[in-house]
Amino acid sequence: SRYLLSYQEPIPVEQLVCHICDLQHGYTMYGGRRPFGVSMLFIGWDERHGYQLFQTDPSGNCLGWKAACIGSNSAAVSSILEQDYDPQCSTDAAIKLCLKSLYKTMTMSKLTSDKVELGVLQRRSGKTYVRLINQSEVDAVIRTIETEEPPKK
Repeated sequence: SRYLLSYQEPIPVEQLVCHICDLQHGYTMYGGRRPFGVSMLFIGWDERHGYQLFQTDPSGNCLGWKAACIGSNSAAVSSILEQDYDPQCSTDAAIKLCLKSLYKTMTMSKLTSDKVELGVLQRRSGKTYVRLINQSEVDAVIRTIETEEPPKK
C-alpha cells in the first residue's frame, strides 16, 4: 500500500517479489533463521512485462520462469515442462500440460480432480484476476490425458 500511495499505481510483480525475497534473505543472513520456511510461486501481470511467474526459496533467492513447479517430483515435472512448454500455447493447452505433467509424475496415487487446485491468471476489461478451474473441467482434461497417454506401470 505504501507503493500505491507513493506512485498511484499497483506495485510491479517483480518489485513485490524482490521485496519479499529481501525480507527472507535478511532473516537468513542476520538472524540465522528461515521463518518463512517455504518455496513460493508468484504470478502476476503488469503493463511493462505482461504475465510473469517467479519462484522464491526459503533463503530469499528469486528466479523468473516461463513455467515452473515446486514440491515432490519437481525435477521430473520441470523436465516435462522444459520439453513440452510452448510460449504461444492457449490457456486450454497450458492447463492440459500442467495436468499431464502431474499425471506422468504422480507415483503414489491416481490423479483426480479432488487432488488438484488449478488457477489461471487472466486479464479482462483492464483487470487482472485468477480464475479457479472447477473440478468438472479438471476431470474432463484428465480423461483426455488418460486416453492419449500410455498407462502408467
